[in-house]
Amino acid sequence: MPASTRHHRALAVFVHCLGILAAVPALPATAPEAAAAPRPPAATPRPAATTPEATATTPPPTAGPAAAPRPVAVVTRTAEPTPPSAPPAMAPPSRAPAKPPPQQVTVAVAPESSPAPRYRIQVRNVGNAPVDTTVRQELPPGSSPTAISAGGRSTRAGTSTTEVTWRLRLPAHSTTTLGTALAATAPGRPLTAPTCAFTSDGSRPYDCATATWQAAAAPAAEVTEAPPWRRYPVLLAGLAVLLLVSAAVVWLWRRRRGRGRRLTAAALSTGDGKRGTVYPRPSAPPAARRRRTPPVWLLVGAAVAVLAGVVGTAGWTATRQVAGIDTQKQPTNGAWMGTGVSGPVGVPLRESAFEFTVYRMTCGAPDPTGGTAAPARGQRCQATVGVRNVTGEHQPWHSELQRAYLPGGRWVSTDETATRAANLGRDVFADPMAAGSRVVLPLVFTVDGRDPPRQLELRSGVFSAGVRVQMP
Repeated sequence: MPASTRHHRALAVFVHCLGILAAVPALPATAPEAAAAPRPPAATPRPAATTPEATATTPPPTAGPAAAPRPVAVVTRTAEPTPPSAPPAMAPPSRAPAKPPPQQVTVAVAPESSPAPRYRIQVRNVGNAPVDTTVRQELPPGSSPTAISAGGRSTRAGTSTTEVTWRLRLPAHSTTTLGTALAATAPGRPLTAPTCAFTSDGSRPYDCATATWQAAAAPAAEVTEAPPWRRYPVLLAGLAVLLLVSAAVVWLWRRRRGRGRRLTAAALSTGDGKRGTVYPRPSAPPAARRRRTPPVWLLVGAAVAVLAGVVGTAGWTATRQVAGIDTQKQPTNGAWMGTGVSGPVGVPLRESAFEFTVYRMTCGAPDPTGGTAAPARGQRCQATVGVRNVTGEHQPWHSELQRAYLPGGRWVSTDETATRAANLGRDVFADPMAAGSRVVLPLVFTVDGRDPPRQLELRSGVFSAGVRVQMP
């Protein structure tokens, strides 16, 4: 091989190495994002279309030492993006409690300090738009209003209950104060009047509140117990003691009298010839002394007195225990949790997890929400109920545990379809209640016949003692 050819080949190899060394530092600068990002394992590289510079062969180096190295073209490969792989298997997340819808209208009720029952009602619109609302106040059974603030009217809601109704238009961020006054009642009788704000058609409640008026009666004289000499057990015990003491005194007196007689007879009957004897008698052996026992009448009298005292004390104790038994209280032992509580409409009643307040109950009204019609031989009863979770945990509750008891002892559970329609299609039992939350919602019961329910039974759980609300 000629020497010039060997020199040219060695020079070409040297220039090629210089080109590679010059191209290596420039690789991160050309694709910094590709270098920084990790290459996905599932990516399948596919060569890109080669450029004319990459396909061109390197020309032979020019002769002479002044030949400059030619940069070598770098061929880059791109990878098509692949869809992400399926996430690893994991347990489904627990169902979070649904947040109650924000209340646009709030209600607050407070009793006034007056001789006659008076209530002050504040209705507030917290929204940014005007709201048309219907405010209803349930009056206690047997009471009648004597004064109503402007715009309100009194209507008969049932056989023994009366309600006061206002139709208001509340401007945005405004507060309206209403008031009612009732006829004077007997001192010491509390009166509870719940109040609710409904939508303009009166079908769905915004908010409800309740208040109990208590008459500020004059302080009554302190009730003291009867003196001891006027209590039957004390009288019986004293009589028994008196009989026993009298019998003991008589017995002692008779015993001493008999002893004196025996001593006199013994002195007269002694015949030993000593001084002091009037009529000496022949000596005779002394008679054997017989032990004296209490007379029969004394034993019988003492037994009768003791028996009378025991019977009187037992009867008095049993009478007090029977009077202290609450016949209205439901059994709470065994598997029941908490204590069963009963009360009227408008009074908050607390059980193991929830605090229930029944504000009103209406029956026979047409369904304004467009739900299914009531049965031909029955009617729909809608109860406005406030529920508060008083625990620190999420609490589920179920429609089957909310019951309405009819006069004959029969009961029906919540009508889920009608209740969902009354709540604008929302299933209020689907999600648990958040800790410390409160909602006011309608519960619908479909009952047979025309008699309204006499009692509502509300529970938070299967083993909860629950609360019972007596209908007026």
